[in-house]
Amino acid sequence: MKKKTTRIRAKIKIRKKISGTPEKPRLSVYRSLDNIYAQIIDDTSGNTLVAFSSLNKEAEADLKSVKGKINKSKLIGSLLAKKALEINIKNVVFDRGGFRYHGRVKALADGAREGGLVF
Repeated sequence: MKKKTTRIRAKIKIRKKISGTPEKPRLSVYRSLDNIYAQIIDDTSGNTLVAFSSLNKEAEADLKSVKGKINKSKLIGSLLAKKALEINIKNVVFDRGGFRYHGRVKALADGAREGGLVF
């Protein structure tokens, strides 16, 4: 239980400093044991502009060809970036959601950068 409360405390500290605007929305990441979720959010209006996860039907065929959670996270990041560029979102603020910036979270960020997002 301590691990979860530590993460939530870190998340609250991060969210005090980071917020998304229409010009520079927030890329929020959530990581569960099996899946990874990412969404781009405009905090001023409270709208999710783009969302993508490892459970999306659009990514199902691509994910079957990739082995390992880190490689899947990188693929999800690049697919999210492609979807964001379609609606003219290029600059984002990265919100790691209280998770440490390594492993799957870092892979998703690297994939999003390779896909064309700037943060």
